[in-house]
Amino acid sequence: MGPEMNQHEHDSDLGGGNEPQDVEGALIAELETLRNEVDQLRAASLLERADLDNQRKRVARDIEQARKFANERLLGDLLPVFDSLDAGLAAAGNEPSPLRDGLELTYKQLLKVAGDNGLTLLDPAGEAFNPEHHQAISQADAPGADPGSVVQVFQKGYVLNGRLLRPALVVVAKHD
Repeated sequence: MGPEMNQHEHDSDLGGGNEPQDVEGALIAELETLRNEVDQLRAASLLERADLDNQRKRVARDIEQARKFANERLLGDLLPVFDSLDAGLAAAGNEPSPLRDGLELTYKQLLKVAGDNGLTLLDPAGEAFNPEHHQAISQADAPGADPGSVVQVFQKGYVLNGRLLRPALVVVAKHD
């Protein structure tokens, strides 16, 4: 009786004496379920990888922006120094003198250092008015000047790595 009982127990483990087709169908269904689960896990893994890659790119971009504009405050604080040197050169006139030469040399060196750090001077005299870089403080009749062009610059503007740091204060030629 022992071997028969073992066979009976074995049959009940496989589905309680069900037909082999029923067992095969159940196994195929379970296999399909597992395949779907694997596909879902793969898709989730790909999404996580893409998200991680995007986060890395975002952090790298943020670091690059921070590096480019880390000295923005310092350069912004130097703008009045540029203005003072510019005014000193204008007051010194065009006559050569040791004082004028020293002011001009200092101004050029300061502009070079600032330029090496991404600062660009905006001196738009004679250019078309650009509201993205210029601030019009008035309009004036200017015979011979194109309407809408800058006829006088009161204060030069500056751009730092493509970002406007200070607009140029300008007078614009009136339209007829």
